[in-house]
Amino acid sequence: MVRKAPVLDNYVIETLMPDLIGHDRAPSAFIVFVKLWHDAGGPGRQIEVSLSTLAVETGLSKSSVQAALRRLRKRGFVATKHASPTAIPVHTVQAVWR
Repeated sequence: MVRKAPVLDNYVIETLMPDLIGHDRAPSAFIVFVKLWHDAGGPGRQIEVSLSTLAVETGLSKSSVQAALRRLRKRGFVATKHASPTAIPVHTVQAVWR
């Protein structure tokens, strides 16, 4: 079975991108959001991925990924859960604009 790639909602490109990149001056947050959206399969879905993996796969530093995730959680675009302090976090992409 071939997995169909999720289609980005127009909101992501038309509103979220200018907001995070232009207003917040946080292009890394937009990059991390799009990466999580793609890998999770769309909004409302979860993905278990480490900071190191996100850093390698986005080309960002680990600290940039951490800062991006903090910003995304603060803005309500991503929710993160940890089973334990050393466990790989589970991220859920939120569709807060709906």
